[in-house]
Amino acid sequence: MATNTAADETQTDLDEPTPDRGEIFGLLSNQRRRYAIHYCKREDGPVELGDLAEHVAAWELEKEIPELTAAERKRVYTSLQQSHLPTLERAGMVVFDDRTIELTEEAAELDVYLDIVPSDSVPWGVYYLGLSALASIVMAGLWLGVVPTETIPALGWTTLVVGLFAASSIVHVVQNRRMRLGEMEHPP
Repeated sequence: MATNTAADETQTDLDEPTPDRGEIFGLLSNQRRRYAIHYCKREDGPVELGDLAEHVAAWELEKEIPELTAAERKRVYTSLQQSHLPTLERAGMVVFDDRTIELTEEAAELDVYLDIVPSDSVPWGVYYLGLSALASIVMAGLWLGVVPTETIPALGWTTLVVGLFAASSIVHVVQNRRMRLGEMEHPP
């Protein structure tokens, strides 16, 4: 009877290198793979390849599932089975056994690489840069005495700036959680 020791587990972990940043971006650069990950995260458990293919095809073609033709389903099914799911499995993101797909623990870490910015929005880095510039102007104005402190004291201005950063951070966190793969009906 074989026993599983900590040394055996460490050796197994060493045998399976985790993908580097470039490999992860390569995985996520393909829309079908992102859609597959999105569906698996949304279902939160093992999924059937047929169900996955239907949803991916519907999202790609912007159709409802009943509107899909057999050829549309088959094209996506074959592509997932022969190319995309084996690629995700080699990267350690899914376990794929011919008909069933399940995300691994490593797939949970993909959200870090997907800071999704809606097309009608300003990227958060640019937003915070602008907010920092505004805060710097207010603080410089307070130091130089050009910002009125009779109506609003210096502590009030400081509280306003800190409040803007706090409110922005809350909105940023909420939006990021809402925009994660698996959190929305339609993948981003």
